Amino acid sequence: MSAALTRARVAAMVDHTLLKPEATAADVAGLIAEGRELGVYSVCVSPSMLPVRAEGLHVAAVAGFPSGKHHSLVKAAEARLAVQQGAHEIDMVIDIGAAAAGDYNAVLADILTVREGIDDATVLKVILETAALTDEAIVECCRSAERAGAHFVKTSTGFHPAGGASVAAVRLMAETVGGRLGVKASGGIRDAETARAMIEAGATRLGLSGTRAVLDGFPAA
Repeated sequence: MSAALTRARVAAMVDHTLLKPEATAADVAGLIAEGRELGVYSVCVSPSMLPVRAEGLHVAAVAGFPSGKHHSLVKAAEARLAVQQGAHEIDMVIDIGAAAAGDYNAVLADILTVREGIDDATVLKVILETAALTDEAIVECCRSAERAGAHFVKTSTGFHPAGGASVAAVRLMAETVGGRLGVKASGGIRDAETARAMIEAGATRLGLSGTRAVLDGFPAA
């Protein structure tokens, strides 16, 4: 697969992301312009930055970000408002503490509440914060996400001190969902070598903030 990974093919897998708390409207406009230039799949922004003009790109927004410790109803309301303001995709953070404690029914209920708060056409990605979880918890959270009707499982927020995406976590997630859900690798992917490893492990979407630097490492054709 790696030999076939061209710049354009990888760009079409990228959520071009700006979630820094100090981001301004001008920063988001710059993100969108750069995303168009690079040919990415989507831009991912904080919900407070919506609505945005991003013709030709999908728009993703986060919910319960970055801690996941918001009440499920608050996450659902945040996601619903983001969709009303133009988001096509929602990246929600689970209650990581519930997952760490093995309370997977709570994880399932959390995801279901958000899923039910948005329309069926909206893509839901579930952020697990894999670096903070055991392999068992990662597997069970992936199963909960699938049961709840999510479209993707995602490794990380990129803000947790435990770290971001790892090849091992992506591979485990991909094996668990078996192609029935997408797998988004996000957090700490800063070069083409790392991106390539994530894709080869099973990632079908990449969350990148330094997108240009990553894409520059792939051949044009």
